[in-house]
Amino acid sequence: MSQDTLLVLMTLFVAITAISFVGQAIALFRLAKTTNEMKQRVEAFLPKAEKLITTAEATIAESRAQILQITTNANEVLAMTKTQLTRVDALVADASARAKTQMDRAEMVLEDTLTRVHSTVNSVHGTILRPLREITGVAAGVKAAVSHLLKGAPASVAQATTDEEMFI
Repeated sequence: MSQDTLLVLMTLFVAITAISFVGQAIALFRLAKTTNEMKQRVEAFLPKAEKLITTAEATIAESRAQILQITTNANEVLAMTKTQLTRVDALVADASARAKTQMDRAEMVLEDTLTRVHSTVNSVHGTILRPLREITGVAAGVKAAVSHLLKGAPASVAQATTDEEMFI
């Protein structure tokens, strides 16, 4: 290769390099401009974000206090509920025991009353009805005797047989 060709070739490469440096400079300028625009936007947004973060932190702090209060109240309610349920359970157990005792007593009273009624009925049968039957039997015998005496002698044997059959 000749020196002239080499010189032209080197000039060409230097020119291409210069053009690429100019392109890079333009790109860097645009990048700097875009970066400045982004910086301005971020700077404009930053106070709003800081206010939002401050508000969020305050809300979180308030929420923590409220959640702590709610948790404490819920624990107290649960403890009171447990105590009340224990009392109600004891009351129901006591009422059940008393009801069972009263039912047993009522059953014993009813059984005793039925036994007394049965014994009274037996006494009435033995002391009143038996003598009444005996008196009724004697009265029937006296009535039959009086009736027989008033009728006189039976007129026929058939009549006497009929009377005897009726008596038996």
